Amino acid sequence: MAVNRKGFGATVGGVFRSGLKEDILALKKEFFVGRVKDIILNQYHPEFINYGEWNSIGTIFFESQGNEFIGGTNVIAKPFTPQRSSFPLVNEMVLIFTLPNKEQGKTATASSYYYINVISIWNSPHHNAYPNPLITPDLPPSQQKDYQQTQAGSPRKVTNESTKINLNSPNNPSQNTFIEQSNIHPLLPFAGDIIYEGRFGNSIRFGSTAKTSQLPALNNWSNSGENGNPITIIRNGQDPESSNEGWVPITENINRDSSSIYITSNQQIPIDVGSWGENYNSQTNPPTSPNQYTQPQVIINSNRLVFNAKKDSILLSARESINLSTYTSLNFNSKSFIIDAGEIKLGSKDATEPLVKGQVLYDNLNLMINSLIQIVSVLETNQLWPGGAPAPDGGTSITAKSTKDALEEVEKDLINILSKVSKTT
Repeated sequence: MAVNRKGFGATVGGVFRSGLKEDILALKKEFFVGRVKDIILNQYHPEFINYGEWNSIGTIFFESQGNEFIGGTNVIAKPFTPQRSSFPLVNEMVLIFTLPNKEQGKTATASSYYYINVISIWNSPHHNAYPNPLITPDLPPSQQKDYQQTQAGSPRKVTNESTKINLNSPNNPSQNTFIEQSNIHPLLPFAGDIIYEGRFGNSIRFGSTAKTSQLPALNNWSNSGENGNPITIIRNGQDPESSNEGWVPITENINRDSSSIYITSNQQIPIDVGSWGENYNSQTNPPTSPNQYTQPQVIINSNRLVFNAKKDSILLSARESINLSTYTSLNFNSKSFIIDAGEIKLGSKDATEPLVKGQVLYDNLNLMINSLIQIVSVLETNQLWPGGAPAPDGGTSITAKSTKDALEEVEKDLINILSKVSKTT
């Protein structure tokens, strides 16, 4: 495009066009900023049916920021990306442009407004709303000062619980679930990181070891390995005791964040394990503690872990060992508990006392008791021969009788030494 020297027009593709200003204004009309006034997020919104029912989810009602071509009370825009949902809050600003819509088969010029990306006015993952000063004059003095200082070039530093800005739908109470929090911190980035952050202290970091010789470590996973060693951190909920200075970036803390998954390469993660002092007493060759290990590992950390296989199995497999360690108890509940091992030691890895086989012991004891019963039965009728005439041996008979009774009781109860649950080979 060649611009006429007098500034009155331009040559485009060899054709002179005098309306350069008009072209610029037309382009501006196609691409502008809008402030969100409302959004449809569920079927209870009063405009749900009017704008396509379930196809209306994510539709925003907006007012133009400095664009004289956009007017009306119910100007709408649709989400631009169907595979990714990142819907704005009321009073946030988005980038809006014009593209073809579903009516283009009927009319070639059919178009609609679409929006992408909340504009990062405050550079905050929590919210980036900015109220319309013409229609929100009733902001608290502290918040008016907050925005005035920001306009003057100072960082925005909300010091109370919220900004009192309307961030929820004014027309659908069922959507009004967003509560502003002053202590939601952004994550501190390191060179090369790709970070995805939610509004509530949840995040995914595709990062790496980031160490420097000039400064102290800026995170707690870069004390080992080399710069560039990859790490992936999934975090759900930041440290609940984080400061109210929500504008100050922080880094993940595996011991303080609510729940997290660390996928490492050569990093050393300072995790505090929940078991009884990392009890590896059962191990002949104890493993390296999780907080000392510097080879690839996956750490899942939370107050509670649930592994549930809906239809099949949970399979745990390890080249060296599987160590189960707990402070209180180790419990198994199952219809069948099977251990297939070359050697089983109970009580200690140094156990030497062999266990007995119940059925063999039962058979041997049963044989022994029956033999003893036969002997005492003979002794029970034993006779003496004083003076050549037989006479009962009273002392022996009484003792034999009581012994026989005791043996018969043991014989009756002998079957109970066999476990009805545990079996061995």
